[in-house]
Amino acid sequence: MTKKAILCVDDERIVLTSLRDQIIHNFGRDYLCELAESVEEAWEIIEELNSDEISILVIVSDWLMPDVKGDEFLIRVRERFPNVVTVLLTGQATEEAIERTKQHANLHDYISKPWDESRLVKTLRSGLERIDE
Repeated sequence: MTKKAILCVDDERIVLTSLRDQIIHNFGRDYLCELAESVEEAWEIIEELNSDEISILVIVSDWLMPDVKGDEFLIRVRERFPNVVTVLLTGQATEEAIERTKQHANLHDYISKPWDESRLVKTLRSGLERIDE
């Protein structure tokens, strides 16, 4: 069983499906790819993976979601799990939100929607390499 995971958080199911398909296509089954349609669901998945001793290596999060914005979520993730690589994937984040995420969540990268698969893969690879250093 895979002991490493990439978590994708977005309130649009079609975005999550695309992310999952692109991650599996480019990384095979090397990483478990988990999907959450809300920040609340993401925390449930994080807790479950943590209790199963599965390391979350990268979290790709949308910014504009109901209840909690992606920058707030990634900052909280960073506080609890400082080694997780964070990526913001959105078409609507403000410059202030991106800067805040860089400063307080150690944002690895920001990708605009619609995204290019090669950019996503490059970002994930560089984030995963950062963990291996």
